Amino acid sequence: MDWVRPLYSREQVNAAGRELVRWDALGEVSLDDVEQWTDAMGIVNNWRASHHFPLNTFQVTLRDRARRIDPRAVVTQRLKRVPSVTKKLQRFKSMSLARMQDIGGCRAIVGTPAQVLALRDVYLNSSARHIQTNIKDYIDSPQDTGYRGIHLVYRYTSDRATTYNNHLIEVQLRSKLQHAWATGVETVGMMLGQALKSNEGEQDVLAFFKLASWAFAYREGTPVPEGTAPQEELLEQLCDMEDRLHVLRRLDHYRHAIAYVDEGALAEARYYYYLMVFSPDKNQIQITGYAKDAFDRATSDYAEQEKRLKSEKLDAVLVAAESMATLRTAYPNYFGDTEHFIKQMRKVLARQ
Repeated sequence: MDWVRPLYSREQVNAAGRELVRWDALGEVSLDDVEQWTDAMGIVNNWRASHHFPLNTFQVTLRDRARRIDPRAVVTQRLKRVPSVTKKLQRFKSMSLARMQDIGGCRAIVGTPAQVLALRDVYLNSSARHIQTNIKDYIDSPQDTGYRGIHLVYRYTSDRATTYNNHLIEVQLRSKLQHAWATGVETVGMMLGQALKSNEGEQDVLAFFKLASWAFAYREGTPVPEGTAPQEELLEQLCDMEDRLHVLRRLDHYRHAIAYVDEGALAEARYYYYLMVFSPDKNQIQITGYAKDAFDRATSDYAEQEKRLKSEKLDAVLVAAESMATLRTAYPNYFGDTEHFIKQMRKVLARQ
C-alpha cells in the first residue's frame, strides 16, 4: 500500500495547530475564513495520517510482545481525533502540534498488572533503534483523575524509511481492570457530553470514578495515592455515592438502549480499519469497515466526519483492529458495552 508522507514543515504543522485552537475558541468558522480553515485542516490531516507508517511498525511489535506474555492480549492502534488534539493544545499552552506525543498510539490490554509490568520490562530492555523519549508509569503513580496504566513514547528512527524519522508514537499498556475503568469513564463522558477523562465535568461523577479507581487498585494490589482512605472506608464512600448518583444503573440502561448499525455484516467481513461515529442524541453508532489497502479512503472519510462533529454533536474515531470482536474489546465505550466495568464494580461494592 502507499503510505501517506508528511507534506508540510513542522512550522506549518504548528501554525495549523494554533489555528485549530483559535477557531475552537471562536465556536465557528466565518465565510471569510473558510479557505484558511480548509488549508489548516488539510495540513493537520496530512500530519496525522503520516503517522500511520511508524504507528503500524510499533503495533506489529507490540502485538508480538504482548501475546508472548498473554496469549489473549488485545492490541489496537488509532490516530488521535482532531477534537482531542485541539483540547490537548488548549490544556497545555506550551505544547506544539509537531511535538504532541500521541498523535499515533497503539495499546495492549493484558490480564493483570504483573503482565503489564512484564511487557513494560520487555520494552525497557529492548535494543531497538527507535529512541525512547518518555515513560509515564501511572500504575506506580496514578493520575489525579484515577487513570492507571503505563505510557511509553518513542521517536521513530530508521535508516530506510527516513521520511518518518522523528515522528512520535505512544505505546499504552493496561491491565483488563484498568481498561474497564477507563472505559467506564469514557462511556459516562459520552453519555453526559463531558470530557471526564480530561477531568472536566460533574464533580460528583469525577469523584466517583476516582474512588472506583482506588478500589480497583486495592483489588489489584497496586499503589494508591498517599492519603487515600483505607479500603473499607473507601468502599463505604463508594456505596454512598452509588446510592446517590446511580452511575452503574445509568450505565446499564445506556448499554441496553444504544443501537448498533450493520454490526452483523461487519463481523462477517474481513476489515482492518473501522470508522466509528457515535451520535449521543440518537444513542446510535455507525460503523464503516475498510480493507487494509483502503487507508486513504478511511482517513478521507474520517476527516469528513470530523467536520460535522461540532455542529451535529458527534464523536468519531478511526481504529485499526483485527476483527469486530477486538474492536469491541478495545473500544467498548463506543458500543455502550461497559458490562465488565459494571460487573467488577458490583463485586467491589459487595466485598466479593
